[in-house]
Amino acid sequence: MTLVTDVSLRRVLDSRGNPTVEADVRTESGGFGRAKAPSGASTGEYEAIERPVGEAIASARERAVPRLVGEVYAGNQRDVDSALHAADGTSDFSKIGANSAVAISMATAKAAADVLGAPLFQHLGGTFRGDTFPVPLGNVIGGGEHAADATDIQEFLSIPVGAPSVEEAVFANAAVHGTVADLLDDRGFACGKGDEGAWAPSIADSAAFEIAAEAIAAVENDVGFEIRLGLDVAASELYDADSGAYHYGEKTRDTDEQIEYMAKLVEEYDLVYVEDPLDEDDFEGFATLTERVGSRTLVCGDDLFVTNVDRLAQGIEMGAGNSILIKPNQIGTLSDTVDAVELAQKNGYDPVISHRSGETEDTTIAHLAVATAAPYIKTGAVGGERTAKLNELIRIEQNA
Repeated sequence: MTLVTDVSLRRVLDSRGNPTVEADVRTESGGFGRAKAPSGASTGEYEAIERPVGEAIASARERAVPRLVGEVYAGNQRDVDSALHAADGTSDFSKIGANSAVAISMATAKAAADVLGAPLFQHLGGTFRGDTFPVPLGNVIGGGEHAADATDIQEFLSIPVGAPSVEEAVFANAAVHGTVADLLDDRGFACGKGDEGAWAPSIADSAAFEIAAEAIAAVENDVGFEIRLGLDVAASELYDADSGAYHYGEKTRDTDEQIEYMAKLVEEYDLVYVEDPLDEDDFEGFATLTERVGSRTLVCGDDLFVTNVDRLAQGIEMGAGNSILIKPNQIGTLSDTVDAVELAQKNGYDPVISHRSGETEDTTIAHLAVATAAPYIKTGAVGGERTAKLNELIRIEQNA
């Protein structure tokens, strides 16, 4: 055990050029850890509160740092995270900000691992973790809140479920991303990229399905293992509570029609993963869809669950979904994050460790995925802040 002796906070850039919080933590025995908070664009209503960066840093310095320095041992993560909760005093980190809390929490874990001379995944997961590696989900076509004037569905994902290694999976997703670019060019679609590095053409969802499926088939043929298609619908961004309908351009669907549409897409494109297919408050709709297609695909809750054990417990009781997206900054600390993972696994829900649209070069989630034996990680396919996680997974796999 080694006491925390210093916590430094600063403003740094995220991948969108916006400010975010970076934390440095030092311990009495020379341990050092550094971590950065990501930020989402498509955010759930029930997420922990991200405060403006200047306010988050000032509040954390006043409220949290005195409870940590000289008071807690870096190696006891639950004590660290309990001190952060006590410093904030709210259920959603609205005082110090989840962005400050998660940066400090992750940096302290890294400092503790540094003291041990062990990789972070071993410190978080124990000596015997590190032999199970997640399948990366690569965003290859995107729209929604991540790109203007692109698809209504937020993410079309390449998922190399048959890859024999992380390395081959990573390069397969990159190949799908590149093939999508070629197909878009062949069809005369000029486009840029969205927040997560996916191509963001001004095309209908139907065209995106066609192009993504063709790209996946071409790469699958080249690499010789199975690659499947998945979606992040981000349906809460499409849903209008006043009308009770989901809006796809000029077309609207009520809840029953949305469930039918999602089920049809699962069947037509053999989808292996469907994230947020319904509004963040619609536990019943999630349960209905899961009953229909849950035996053949992952029905994943992001905005529905927001890495929160109470919301996950409600979903488990109702049979809503069979998978949960895990984002540490949604809940504020590593301890709370791992609690959500463990509750999911105990009840047969697959955890998917995830990046955010506003990312940094921080690689904590790569280690978290390995530490918790999560079957999937959502990282994007290209872009420095995305490839940082992917390259770290390759290193972990080779050195574990």
